[in-house]
Amino acid sequence: MVLARFFPHEAPFFDWFEQNSANVVAAARALAQAFDDPATLEPQAARLTELERQADDVTHRVMAALNRTFVTPIHRDDIADLANALDTVVDTMDVALRRMVLFRLRTTSPLARHLAHVVLQQAEAIHAAVPCLRDKRLLDDLTGYLVEINRLENEGDRDLEQALANLFADGADLPALVDALKWKEVYELLEAATDSAEDVADVLESIVLKNA
Repeated sequence: MVLARFFPHEAPFFDWFEQNSANVVAAARALAQAFDDPATLEPQAARLTELERQADDVTHRVMAALNRTFVTPIHRDDIADLANALDTVVDTMDVALRRMVLFRLRTTSPLARHLAHVVLQQAEAIHAAVPCLRDKRLLDDLTGYLVEINRLENEGDRDLEQALANLFADGADLPALVDALKWKEVYELLEAATDSAEDVADVLESIVLKNA
């Protein structure tokens, strides 16, 4: 049974969630492309900033509709939390690439590429999970995506630890130290994007538990 049949409503919240989950995937693809090929950094950063603007617009529509909708398809707090969590994933990726541009970093590393692809895998899992909200029969399927998102976040944690260990493993002169500090911030932002994706999974899990 479709959840919306149990909860009559006017605003297309599920459509908006799916629209922003698509924005999350598109943003993650831009992020991964920039780290795979640093020569594309600036156009991919511009693309990601535009996607961040689009995600903000969708989030604003969700919040405005929430304020004027009496009956909602799922709990009001869950709608607000999911809207904000999806938006934050894109925001964090956007900041990571803007830092790359600001710091004039034109190289990459295997760990940076791997972290970016971890974010992409999480984004794809989010995009697959969100449509399950429409149908109560699919909530069990959603749980599998959440497990994968959490597993990937743990992988991102390990990548960050290894990246920081590599950056400061040996003594270095001042210019090398400055570069290491720049990369430290970028690595931490990439890992923060995996955390943000896990936050989306936490909200989805809350919805599953309330509607099981």
